[in-house]
Amino acid sequence: MTSPDIAPAVRESWQVPSFETPLWLGRQHPWCVVIPVINEGERIKNLLARMAAVNISSVADIIIVDGGSTDGSLELEALQRVGVRGLVLKTAAGKLSAQLRCAYAFALDQGYEGVVTIDGNDKDDPDAILAFIEALKQGTDFVQASRFVAGGTAENTPKSRDFAIRFIHAPMLSLASGFGWTDTTQGFRAYSRKMLIDPKVSIFRDVFSKYELLAYLSYRAPRLGYKCIELPTVRRYPKGEIPTKISAFRGNLEVLITLFKACTGAYNPSKF
Repeated sequence: MTSPDIAPAVRESWQVPSFETPLWLGRQHPWCVVIPVINEGERIKNLLARMAAVNISSVADIIIVDGGSTDGSLELEALQRVGVRGLVLKTAAGKLSAQLRCAYAFALDQGYEGVVTIDGNDKDDPDAILAFIEALKQGTDFVQASRFVAGGTAENTPKSRDFAIRFIHAPMLSLASGFGWTDTTQGFRAYSRKMLIDPKVSIFRDVFSKYELLAYLSYRAPRLGYKCIELPTVRRYPKGEIPTKISAFRGNLEVLITLFKACTGAYNPSKF
């Protein structure tokens, strides 16, 4: 299905990893919440319960995008009981950015006006989703969660990660993009439809496979003049083992390489 604001030739040019939709109950709201997961176990169950407690499904459709979980945490009947309307299962290779391309293409094809993304590892407070959607309604194109702005809360953030965000990642993206970001590694964000379908942004490319898309959009959106804001949120890391898909050395090195490439325009579409 192609929406009227997306030319058929443009839609055909999108590079979207193959995926299936084991669950789809149809669009109810203009907005959706996309939750990327892979083997999140009790964490995704806790997050969905918290979202149900604040009745997120009354204002936005909840869509999970699964990278290939094998832990049994996404049983379809259980998902429906907590308000989930869609499960998108990526069947191709790739990590987070590939998952997001699947989910965003699906959401745009369904006609959603905007997308909120929150990680499935239960580190973020879903209460803020309502504020994100309100910001989209008011014309914001990119809402970034921040634990560091006034009103935000950071609990148990590993010291090395805190340092890297505050003194490397956010400053570099701020300088390169022209917008004063404070919390650029967070996946808790919201995007307008207008921005996601813009050929000058061009998110549907195979170059976005791992974690490139997050850094790229933080760089590209302000440079193109899209309205960007940060909103205060709560991000809590559990004590003890940190739930993350990024390995200590190799993963963090890849993040830094990706950051450098994003800040130098390496991911910009060739036409623009």
